[in-house]
Amino acid sequence: MNESEKLLQEMLEKQKNGGLKPADRYAIPSQDMPAQDPGVRKGNISEVATGYSSLQARLEAMRCLQCKTAPCMEGCPVKIRIRDFVTAIAQGDDVKALAVIKENSLLPAVCGRVCPQEVQCQETCTVGKKFKDVEKSVSIGRLERYVADLDQESNSIPQVAAPTGKKVAVIGSGPGGIVVATDLRRMGHDVTVFEAFHKPGGVMVYGIPEFRLPKAIVQREIDVLTKMGVKIVCNFVVGRTRTVGELMNEDGFDAVYIGVGAGLPNFMNIAGESLIGVYSANEYLTRANLMNAYKFGKGSDTPIAQSKRVAVVGGGNVAMDAARTALRLGAEKVFIVYRRSEKEMPARVEELHHAKEEGVEFCLLQNPKRVIGDENSRVQAIEILKYELGEPDASGRRKPVVIPGSEFILPVDTVIIAIGNGANPLIGQTTPGLALNKWGNIVVDESCKTSLDGVYAGGDIVLGAATVILAMGQGRIAAAAINDYLKTKK
Repeated sequence: MNESEKLLQEMLEKQKNGGLKPADRYAIPSQDMPAQDPGVRKGNISEVATGYSSLQARLEAMRCLQCKTAPCMEGCPVKIRIRDFVTAIAQGDDVKALAVIKENSLLPAVCGRVCPQEVQCQETCTVGKKFKDVEKSVSIGRLERYVADLDQESNSIPQVAAPTGKKVAVIGSGPGGIVVATDLRRMGHDVTVFEAFHKPGGVMVYGIPEFRLPKAIVQREIDVLTKMGVKIVCNFVVGRTRTVGELMNEDGFDAVYIGVGAGLPNFMNIAGESLIGVYSANEYLTRANLMNAYKFGKGSDTPIAQSKRVAVVGGGNVAMDAARTALRLGAEKVFIVYRRSEKEMPARVEELHHAKEEGVEFCLLQNPKRVIGDENSRVQAIEILKYELGEPDASGRRKPVVIPGSEFILPVDTVIIAIGNGANPLIGQTTPGLALNKWGNIVVDESCKTSLDGVYAGGDIVLGAATVILAMGQGRIAAAAINDYLKTKK
């Protein structure tokens, strides 16, 4: 019997004899997530984190204080009963734990992997507050993933109500679109999902790499939709193939949900951004993830740069994804160039940790001034300025200030720009009367209704670049509002 097994037996004995006290729970160490060795994993695209064992899951769940007020639930955008599912795991009832999660979340295997729990449910965890360290909070996301993965072979299909005779178009098959389609189909409505790409799944398929989110997990959720009777139409660009107005006025749809994400990449507007070898992170990741460019012609004809030295500009999760993908595509050196310090980086701590383990080099308080090309207009270097941090800006982060005369040259052959996305203007341009804000995002009310009757929207196209769970939360709100609207529609 190893130390962890002895600890579990000790805690189970204490539970029998009067229950666990807070001091007992605090004494249980946080359970580290097992992962592939860094030297091995950067040479493959298999998932990095391998998941908790049942022993680890029970010990981690026993760290939960089972607070009566459940502050963790307040940090969850879809209000999962976190205390109750964690308690069920601690009791060894994984089936009950998954049932509790599925009351509110349709994508637990996805959310357990990619949601930023450290700034949501785990940020408000009492255990983390006790240790004054969110990394010592109960690992809610890892526990969610644990029970979700036990359900991988399940063929359960949500029940569908009697047909209502109403038709709903869902534009976009990302996390919000999946939630809306599932909820509305459950209610008996005829639902069609329109996807611009050749595969459904949205950002979960084209944006998040296989080593963070295996595509088979996303495909299982898509398969559930089709088994429920949801129709999925790919290669359909709303605004070009058909407009929102045509879907409603000519094709017979009674309501429309717009969940197209924020897919228009931002650039820096510096010299040299049009050189060969400069990518947006969107393009780079889409080529690698959705179009299998990592196979280099063996089963995929999608071209992608076979780089030796790569600079990724940005400090968010997308920048980490691009940098770690570049390593797996054979790059010898990968640099993250970020104009603030590590403390201000928006990327998840786990992603930063994994990137460092894999050998990504961080050029902090630095930013490109221009991209330099050779005589064939191919990238050969970037000129970089150094910065120092000044006073906080509107976001609360300290504003980077240029250090005069600090320019230096970094030789690279590929540059990936990962500084965020804006709203694709296509739907706004082709939908008269649809209210947009100054950034081009769709304006909605508290029920996710747009300025047009019967048209609802959610996710990144409303919030700007957000998260899977926030898109799901808006999808749930929108589905309920659409159902209410359809009840009143003759």
